[in-house]
Amino acid sequence: MTSSPAPGEPGGAVEPSGPGPGGTAGPTEPVEPTKSAGPTEPTKSAEPVEPVEPGGPGGAERPAGPTLRRILAFDDAGTLRLLLAPGGTDPVVREVVFSDSGGEQTGRGPGGRVLLAVGPPASSPEAAGAVYGAARQGGCAVVLRDTEGVPPAPEVLAAAGETGLALLARAPWTDWGETASLLRSALTLSGAEEDAGCDAPPYGDSLDALASAIAASTGGSITIEDTAFRVLAHSATLPEADGVRRSTILGGRVPEARLAELRRSGLLRALWTSRDVIRRPASDEGPERLVVAVRSGPEVLGSIWAAADGRSLSPRAEDALRRAAEAAAPHLIRHRLRESGAVRRRNDALRGLLYGQGDARTHAWSLGVAADAPCAVVVAEHTGGDAPPAVRRTLDVLGLQAVSFRPGALVLREAERLVVLLPLTGGRGGEVPERGPGGLRGRGCEAGGRAASGLARELASLAPSLPGGVPVRAGAGPVVPSALLAAASCEEAGLVVRVLAERERRGGVRNPVRYAGPAEAGPALDVLRMLDAVRPLWEAGSGPVHDLVRADLAAGGELIRTLGACLDASGDVRRAAERLVLHPNTLRYRLRRARERYGVDLDDPDTRLLVTLAVRLTGDV
Repeated sequence: MTSSPAPGEPGGAVEPSGPGPGGTAGPTEPVEPTKSAGPTEPTKSAEPVEPVEPGGPGGAERPAGPTLRRILAFDDAGTLRLLLAPGGTDPVVREVVFSDSGGEQTGRGPGGRVLLAVGPPASSPEAAGAVYGAARQGGCAVVLRDTEGVPPAPEVLAAAGETGLALLARAPWTDWGETASLLRSALTLSGAEEDAGCDAPPYGDSLDALASAIAASTGGSITIEDTAFRVLAHSATLPEADGVRRSTILGGRVPEARLAELRRSGLLRALWTSRDVIRRPASDEGPERLVVAVRSGPEVLGSIWAAADGRSLSPRAEDALRRAAEAAAPHLIRHRLRESGAVRRRNDALRGLLYGQGDARTHAWSLGVAADAPCAVVVAEHTGGDAPPAVRRTLDVLGLQAVSFRPGALVLREAERLVVLLPLTGGRGGEVPERGPGGLRGRGCEAGGRAASGLARELASLAPSLPGGVPVRAGAGPVVPSALLAAASCEEAGLVVRVLAERERRGGVRNPVRYAGPAEAGPALDVLRMLDAVRPLWEAGSGPVHDLVRADLAAGGELIRTLGACLDASGDVRRAAERLVLHPNTLRYRLRRARERYGVDLDDPDTRLLVTLAVRLTGDV
């Protein structure tokens, strides 16, 4: 029986091992994208041509780099659909960027970009503008959102024909993050395969061979893990290997207790945000360890851990581990691409379970979740003006943190939202919720609620502390007795996030609370449900209050803010004026204007109720 190291020691210090080649950043350095030299000139209009196979008839030369054709060949799951290729599918691809984000419009030379156009779908004539924009940014292909059953708009096809760009459609069942990950992984792997044999280290052609080669070059015991801390490969270890390392190999995953220690020590945060080797010195509880993240550009693919089992690590172990991380990237990308179909099916099942779409029992079975297992849902959401790349990077790290929080935690990434299904059976302390006549009760239920709230607090606290991180609001849903009811917990967690956002907007506090559970949200949850229920009635209604709202919103919303302040102050003019920083006479004049011009009088109880609803529904206070 062989064994292999698991990461970290409890209570050990987290230290950067020093800058790597080229001045690599330490563990808290943000991952910065390469700066662009600016957009290139648009592609000239060209007649459609048939694609030419490299090295085929006519003496065509092999393209100098991965082609679009080769990259699309990695899409086994059908994420992308080729709609039109006026210039063929053999242009060389150099990078994948988002066309709506100046921060990600990076460039390595003229052309060669695949641009992801977040905006109108291919069926909308407005998407033609995205095609022209992609051409101006040096694109060779542009990806638009597909609309199932609806063909692309003629204007969009005409724009692709005029610019010569290949036109691709993203499947409706996936999101932009998954699409970018697929394309970038395929691009990196294609480039690595083309470069194979050219200055590549002799690390073998499999993860197992790679682990053995790294062990020989570092003098340590090696594990190669994915971002869920599942062991993908490991080297042989000496008999002195500690028990945690052995249990990691036998269980195929880092034990939960060890992950909790790594989170508390800050090592996981350092790992996901660093491009260098991180060292944990030897302690009474274990030998010295080195760890490095494996990356493809800004994306973390996994990690490599080296432990000094019964002997010292090589003096050049850090350099060897840096080189190994580069060599491991194609292997981990290939592993991820092989799993892409399974990942899509898992995300579809998780989305269905969380949002109540389809058969919940089937979804739970697909996810390997026991139907009668108690659970809770945590939602972390960003709503602000930060650039999408910063939001994506922040949510990526939060997702990695959530996966390590509890065994079996499932994470769904959306545009600016992270949803975590947190199983509570057999959690920390071994307590599980008990079913009673009134629902769940007992110490297990309380512990489950604390676990969900703890994850919400951890995510909200971690986000702004990350290099380049953006703040999020995190809400914990209630504990439900069955995974089949996860949608109810998810809905309430989303409402908690809305409560936090509304309190921040209405309260104007400098350091607002950014996490909460149902108990902290209180009656505001029921208020939001009622407002959602009456919104269609309000939008279909008419009368003096509706007339005031429509006219005042067009003019800036001054009267609505005035009425809202009076309602919040229970009719106290002086207190309302102080809140608005107005003279009381100015406020009285505005109230008189609302009464004389629109017939809206707050002294009338029915009018007062309608105005209250209008103020809350317009969200303009």
